[in-house]
Amino acid sequence: MTSENCTLWSNMADCARLSGCPFFQDTLSNMPSMSESYKRKYCRGDHTACARYLVLDALGSQHVSGDLFPNMEERARALIAANER
Repeated sequence: MTSENCTLWSNMADCARLSGCPFFQDTLSNMPSMSESYKRKYCRGDHTACARYLVLDALGSQHVSGDLFPNMEERARALIAANER
């Protein structure tokens, strides 16, 4: 990892929704290792790549389904496109 990458990584802030995200409170509450893996990649990394964040930002919380995992970006984009028509 280059020093530039380290700087970019260290400048990423946690997602503002992390502490209250129902996905981690409910869906993954009994899977701590998987939960930490997702949190590291999406919540503490690039939260703008999180499918749940994308839908929330574009359509609002009422459109974020309980079974939408952070890594389901393609599904999130399809949901957004379908609801923006």
